[in-house]
Amino acid sequence: MFKKIFIILIATFIFAQYLGVSHGAGSDSSSNSGSDNYMDQYKTAKQFISRAEKLEKKDKIDRATKLYAKALDKLQEAHKQDRNNPDILNYLGFTLRKTGKFEEAEKHYLAGLKIKPNHNGINEYLGELYVKTGRVELAKERLAVLKNCNCEEYAELKEVIEKN
Repeated sequence: MFKKIFIILIATFIFAQYLGVSHGAGSDSSSNSGSDNYMDQYKTAKQFISRAEKLEKKDKIDRATKLYAKALDKLQEAHKQDRNNPDILNYLGFTLRKTGKFEEAEKHYLAGLKIKPNHNGINEYLGELYVKTGRVELAKERLAVLKNCNCEEYAELKEVIEKN
């Protein structure tokens, strides 16, 4: 009986130490960068993007562009901490495209596709970028990747291509 209690106490101590160290490491990371952890940066960026999209629909383009720029800053911080996250790369490409930085946006989309070639969002947004830059054949290649996904990204990209 004493042995079981001793093992439980040791396990509890180790677990408590682990929680303390991991919490401290998270705090150190944040204090070094002067910002929240990368997932908080990512979530904040998505909120900025959502607000910007609503403003865009109301033709408040200047205000939307400012929010896209804020989102871009947050995403760049997140990307510094996680360079292999296709969702971060997708939104980096998206915000760069929305702020008119097409070449840089394309680089991020392509980097995301190297990690996850069937990423629905990246394929849609890269296709939209191709349409915007007059490369409709490349956009159709992205559409072909999405063809069997049964997803809204396919329908949205198809509509953008057809309007062109």
